[in-house]
Amino acid sequence: MKGIILAGGKGSRLYPATRAVSKHLLMIYDKPLIYYPISTLLLAGITEILIISAKGQMQSYKALLGDGAQWGVTFSYLEQETAAGIAEAFLIGEDFLAGDACALALGDNIFYGAGLTGMLQDLADTRTGGSVLAFQVHDPQRFGIVELDAGGAPLSLEEKPANPRANWAVTGLYFYGPDVTEVARSVTPSARGELEITSVNQAYLDRDELNVVRLPRGVTWLDAGTFDSMLEASQFVQTVEKRQGLKVACLEEIAWRRGLISDDQMRALAASFNNEYRDYLLSLLRQPG
Repeated sequence: MKGIILAGGKGSRLYPATRAVSKHLLMIYDKPLIYYPISTLLLAGITEILIISAKGQMQSYKALLGDGAQWGVTFSYLEQETAAGIAEAFLIGEDFLAGDACALALGDNIFYGAGLTGMLQDLADTRTGGSVLAFQVHDPQRFGIVELDAGGAPLSLEEKPANPRANWAVTGLYFYGPDVTEVARSVTPSARGELEITSVNQAYLDRDELNVVRLPRGVTWLDAGTFDSMLEASQFVQTVEKRQGLKVACLEEIAWRRGLISDDQMRALAASFNNEYRDYLLSLLRQPG
């Protein structure tokens, strides 16, 4: 399975902060926002990743991330000319996917919690149909919502409903079989002229091929798309890291623990920092076992 991270759009809700820099390059506590969806895909075992950025932003991402070799992965880059909807990512990335199954992660979504890695790895085995993650929220009017039956099977999908039938929000992480590009091409643009990801999911639901995995209470999902939510996400990450002494979305650590880089490569990466990030990486190498 290959991965796509959609980091497009103008980030106009964050003006003036995003007039000169992409939202996904802003900091969430001690690392750029884009690190968090990358870490999610790495935890799922996905090492071929396409970064889709807004027009004119690609060089900034390349300067930050390079080709991915430092983490034992491969990054490709393409631009989204205009914000034409989340599902457009599959059409932009059609040549990159080359008929493979795909995981799509939105560039401003953060996932963290116990048992998450195993859940992601299971979803990365998706070879047919579609799978989405659902998270229970208290304000379902703000999200795309999935209605479930007593057994957890999806009944309906709604996009920001005024009178929601459920409080399970569909998060910004999606897994699809190789036909997702064909499905995305077949959907009709919405009233705002965009290819909606809800329409793609609805197509799978109509075929009885949509799987919904409910995130348990021990897993957190954060959508860092506003000033308040970015601050909340930063405070959450800070609290976890300070209390546990473990970093969230540390790409070097994930790559090392997954065997994508060696101890020597880890030391070399640590040497490129001159702060506590270096100390943290070196401390991992000193741990028994």
